[in-house]
Amino acid sequence: MTKVLARLTEPLVRENGALRPASWSEALDRAAEGFRRVKAQHSGDAVGTFSCSKASNEMNYMAGKLTRVAFGTHNVDSCNRT
Repeated sequence: MTKVLARLTEPLVRENGALRPASWSEALDRAAEGFRRVKAQHSGDAVGTFSCSKASNEMNYMAGKLTRVAFGTHNVDSCNRT
């Protein structure tokens, strides 16, 4: 049997073990809170970012900046060296 996967058209958040639709604002707030919680409990070194060589230089720069400034770590990697 073939399983058909549909593309998400709105953010989903987990509540009481189930996913439910949410606004972009709520979903982004929850994601940011998750990063803050991990950083507070385990330091910024528990977070990392992976970027892609097919992204623009500006996008890779921003990924590195986010990792260093917001997450407080140098754990950033990409496949740019291949």
